[in-house]
Amino acid sequence: MSNRDAYRSFCREIPDLPVFMEPWYLDAARNGESWDAALVRDGDCTVAALPYFTKKQYIFNVITQPVFVKHLGPILHPDRRDLSDQHKYYRQLIEQLPTVDCFKQHFHPGVSNWLPFYWQGYRQTLRYTYRLDISDLDQVWSGITGNKRREIAKAEKLLQLRHDLPLEALYRVNKMSFDRQQIAIPYSLDQLSRLDRALDEHQSRQLFFAVDDSGNIHSVAFLIWDRQRAYFHLAGDDPALRKSYGGFWLIWQCIRYAHLSLGLREFDFAGSMLPEVEPIRRRFGAHQVPYSFVWKYHSGLYAGLDWMKERLGI
Repeated sequence: MSNRDAYRSFCREIPDLPVFMEPWYLDAARNGESWDAALVRDGDCTVAALPYFTKKQYIFNVITQPVFVKHLGPILHPDRRDLSDQHKYYRQLIEQLPTVDCFKQHFHPGVSNWLPFYWQGYRQTLRYTYRLDISDLDQVWSGITGNKRREIAKAEKLLQLRHDLPLEALYRVNKMSFDRQQIAIPYSLDQLSRLDRALDEHQSRQLFFAVDDSGNIHSVAFLIWDRQRAYFHLAGDDPALRKSYGGFWLIWQCIRYAHLSLGLREFDFAGSMLPEVEPIRRRFGAHQVPYSFVWKYHSGLYAGLDWMKERLGI
C-alpha cells in the first residue's frame, strides 16, 4: 500500500480531521503540485501522518502549500496524542520528508507543539485565525458591536439571500475585491471549480449571494465545513455596492446557516491578519486562535532569492 493510500485509510480514524487535510480535498486543491504523506506505523496501525505538497520552482524542489489549503501539519491518532508521543512521532515524520530546497507549511491550530521541528533546525512564526462560538445565536448577536448590528439590520431590508446562482457569479464578485486592491487573484475559475465539485460531492460547502430586488449581486461568500466547525473560506463585494453592507450581512447569514442548518458550534473566519480586515472579525465577537507557520531552508541560494522576493514584493 502506498503512503497516500495508507493516509486515506488513516484519515477515516480521525474524527477531528480538518477539512483542509482530507485526502479528497488535497486531490482537488493541488495546482501543479503533487501530494504525499509521511507516516509512522506501530505494527499494522498508522499512528501519525504529515501530508505535504511538493512542487518544482525553476531549478528548486520545494514543499509548499496550495492557495486553497489553509492548514496542514502533523496529525496524530486520537489515542497517541500526549507530549511524549508528539516528540517521538514528529521526529519520525520529519525524518521521512523528502530532500527539498525549502519546507513551508501553515500548521493547523491543533498543533501547539512545534518543538521537535525546532530541534531539527526549523523556524516558526506565530500567526492567527479568528474563531467564534456559535452555539447560542442570541449570544453571538449580542457580542456583535452595535454599529455592525445596525449595518446588518439595514442590509436585511435591502437584500435577499440566494444559494442557487452559479459559481462563475461568485468568482466574478470575489475577483472584484482583489481588483479593487490592485492585487492579482491567486486562483483561476478552473481551480475554484475543481475544488467546488469535490466539496459539493462531499456535502461540505454552500454558496451565499446577497442580491437586491433588481438582481444585482452585492456580496458573495463561500462557506465550507468539517465535523467541528464552518470556515468562511472566500468572500467578495461589488465595490460599487458596498454601502449596502452586504458583506457584513452575509457573514451573519453564514453564521446562522452553520448553526441552524449544520448544527455546528464554531465558526472560523479563516484569518485574517490584514489590518483592514482583522477589526471586522473582532467586531463580530471572534477571538484569536494562534497557529504556526513553520519553515526551513536547505538551500542558501533559494533562501537568498526568497528574501529578495519578500523585500521587493515580487
